[in-house]
Amino acid sequence: MTRNLTMRKIIKIDEEKCNGCGVCIPSCAEGALQIIDGKAKLVKEQYCDGLGVCLGRCPRGALTVEEREAEAFDEEAALDHQQSVKREKEQEPLACGCPASTVSIFEPVRRQKEPAVVPDSAGQSSLSHWPVKLQLVPPAAPFLQGAELLLAADCVPFAYGGFHRNLLTAHALITGCPKLSDYDAHLNKLTEILKQSDIKSITVVRMTVPCCSGLVHMLKQALQMSGKDIPWSEIVVDPRGEIVS
Repeated sequence: MTRNLTMRKIIKIDEEKCNGCGVCIPSCAEGALQIIDGKAKLVKEQYCDGLGVCLGRCPRGALTVEEREAEAFDEEAALDHQQSVKREKEQEPLACGCPASTVSIFEPVRRQKEPAVVPDSAGQSSLSHWPVKLQLVPPAAPFLQGAELLLAADCVPFAYGGFHRNLLTAHALITGCPKLSDYDAHLNKLTEILKQSDIKSITVVRMTVPCCSGLVHMLKQALQMSGKDIPWSEIVVDPRGEIVS
């Protein structure tokens, strides 16, 4: 089959720079980009409009726009593809009034005796509020006022055994995943939280996997968009539960 080529602008991906973090994926409205074999790939030339909206999302500068012969942009095909991608990755909507979204503040659990199957070193829960998911936390939640915030990737508490004892104590907690979530929606939500809350400091704790670096990228953008100058630091945990930096 002969390809109908035309000289036009189209996205170019530097695979040497790309670490597969996936931050660029949600910003491509046409769904022209996917992570394949650990790298961002252009699915089809006809899905890319060449406008470069995704460029600013890449924390490693792996995306540029070049002018070359390529298949013409097909808006109808791109729209069909976009709708197909949305159907596949559609997330359940948050129900209004869902108990999971109701703000609660409580004292950490004090156990008299740990169950026999739990090692003594496991300690007690240091969680002092609810909810914790980024999409559920109200921007002006009372537990965020004057808080030392722990912004944690979803996988961290499962990998790092000392999460409650060494990280969560005396912190307000917000969790999220930059890869599996709507990046722009989460960015806007985090920005509003920073704007409306008197947060004193932020500790980002993420996994070593490439996609997790998107959480740091999101925080940097949210700080800039909110106009806040909040000190922050980063902790990186590997899948075996070791803090590597």
